[in-house]
Amino acid sequence: MTRAAFRWTAAAGLAVALVSIGSTAMPRAEQAVWKPSAGPLLTRWAKDVTPDRVLPDYPRPQMVRSQWLNLNGLWDYAIVDRRSDVVPASGMFDGKILVPFPIESALSGVMKKVGDSNKVWYRRTFEVPREWQGQRVLLHFGAVDFQAWPMVNGQSFPAHQGGYDAFTLDITQALKPDGPQTLMVSVWDPTDAGQQPRGKQVNRPNGIWYTSVTGIWQTVWIEPVPETSINWLLLTPDIDQGVLNLRMSAEQPDMERPDAITAIALDGAREVARATGRVGGSGLNLAIRNAKLWSPDSPFLYSLKVSLTNGRATDTVTSYFGMRKSSLCTDAEGTTRMCLNNAPLFQAGPLDQGWWPDGLYTAPTDEALRYDIDVMKRLGFNMARKHVKVEPERWYYWADRLGLIVWQDMPSTVIRANTTRTPESAAQFERELDALIDQRRNHPSIVMWVPFNEGWGQYDTPRIVDAVRTRDPSRLVDNASGWTDAKVGDVSDVHRYPGPGVPPKEAARAAVLGEFGGLGLPLPGHTWQEQANWSYRGFTSQTELTNAFVSLLGRLHPLIGTPGLSAAVYTQTTDVEIEVNGLMTYDRAVIKPDEARARAAILALYTPPPTMREVLATSRDQPATWRYTTNAPAADWTTAAFDDSTWASGPG
Repeated sequence: MTRAAFRWTAAAGLAVALVSIGSTAMPRAEQAVWKPSAGPLLTRWAKDVTPDRVLPDYPRPQMVRSQWLNLNGLWDYAIVDRRSDVVPASGMFDGKILVPFPIESALSGVMKKVGDSNKVWYRRTFEVPREWQGQRVLLHFGAVDFQAWPMVNGQSFPAHQGGYDAFTLDITQALKPDGPQTLMVSVWDPTDAGQQPRGKQVNRPNGIWYTSVTGIWQTVWIEPVPETSINWLLLTPDIDQGVLNLRMSAEQPDMERPDAITAIALDGAREVARATGRVGGSGLNLAIRNAKLWSPDSPFLYSLKVSLTNGRATDTVTSYFGMRKSSLCTDAEGTTRMCLNNAPLFQAGPLDQGWWPDGLYTAPTDEALRYDIDVMKRLGFNMARKHVKVEPERWYYWADRLGLIVWQDMPSTVIRANTTRTPESAAQFERELDALIDQRRNHPSIVMWVPFNEGWGQYDTPRIVDAVRTRDPSRLVDNASGWTDAKVGDVSDVHRYPGPGVPPKEAARAAVLGEFGGLGLPLPGHTWQEQANWSYRGFTSQTELTNAFVSLLGRLHPLIGTPGLSAAVYTQTTDVEIEVNGLMTYDRAVIKPDEARARAAILALYTPPPTMREVLATSRDQPATWRYTTNAPAADWTTAAFDDSTWASGPG
């Protein structure tokens, strides 16, 4: 970050006494301007969304400071030609938009399609609290899709490119000494006209492809920091050595006299470890003796307090961590398995798209964000595959807190037919992949990275897998989920619809079923559209769907034993737009299968299936010759003495 020359006129060193958790105040008349657009479907949480309280929860739970200001709420917006260089002035805006809901969503209050030929301007004013005098002010964007050009009081800041990663600006030098400050952001998003990571967004939704998302879609906020401050933390648990490795980066005016770091780990209010060092060192190791391990059944989290000191506390942040290990190991039969904390653990969960009928990429409230994880746990799942989307930090916070294992996909680049990936597109993909790992790797819930899905924009797979492993050696890597296995990474991953299925055993990789199921049921009153809904296999009643779900999981269970299946991902958590494969309706109003029967079928997956022993060679590894007939055989055909020489023969 660039340190500013600007200084507040009041005396520095004011004691911190305020925790700001709301948006800046706005006139009641402005609040009355907003209401949700008439979208196809709303969730029950939409009624809790008001302009003066939009996603008010602290947006960065793993690095918390005591002061911050939420800039979510009503902003001015204008949709203009992408080629225009005119910065809109007062009177040139189209109306109000509720940030951070995407402009295409109902909760934005706009619900307009933008397209790649246009861009969106945002504007709002805010005032910096007097309590922040004498400190630098940082502006944080949780995520903006895709290219963002911020301005503060007319001063431009470097553009940010990437729809899924957070970015931060030091805006101190652009601030006025007092009064309203003006923040503007210009955004352009090519959606499926470009080669940038975009997940399932398209301009013409159909089937498994959904409505495009443009612009700000995660919380915008500001916070004060001292001249010497913590930039980031990197927390890596090592349960084999019983330590937490902590690395950090800091902003320091005097690098010749590096500040001291003090890190304290706590179990509740009880201190369990303490370590000190200097900024710029190799990191700290906190000895966590007799560690309480994090797992889906016992998601224990330690608290962490980290301070920079130079005779006195300069900057202090609080965080948390879980002691857990994600690795491969072998079971008693010598089969390679996905393991948690050095023990095989079958991982079962849904493909989780993370879309909302009223907010699209953005959940209406934090309670809604938590609800999906609550339901997964209630049904008996211990895992979710976050599918070609990156969630806000608070989703992973709830996964950490509630004990849900996460496989994290990289949002896909879907290259159009008859085109090739450009070098610029590859560089953008890899920059965003690095940012995904760096910004989410402290979450104990994440156990595996998935850089590619079903060959969508897949390239240089061995190199990408090596790069991911180098950046984060503490987790597994799935080189590609489904279809295009490059024979690298830690798992062999197949997709089978409706399935189930299992890839052949391998000595060095675990076998996983990355997608299966897709059992569909549209429920009237809870669908995105009344007709022409889509699923892999359709049913007409909740009873019929439940029977099929229980039967499907019953056929899955034997694959976990001798065939060696380590994990299975059921499609999917909820319906999304015209896709009705969800265990829940898109509005989260109905859990479709009978909850008790579904939970019993899921929990049965964690009990060991009967061990199978091969008594006669099968054709799995080497085809065997079988005799067969298409005519009714003689009555004694099952006896050992039966002469089958007149039957036809062929490979099994």
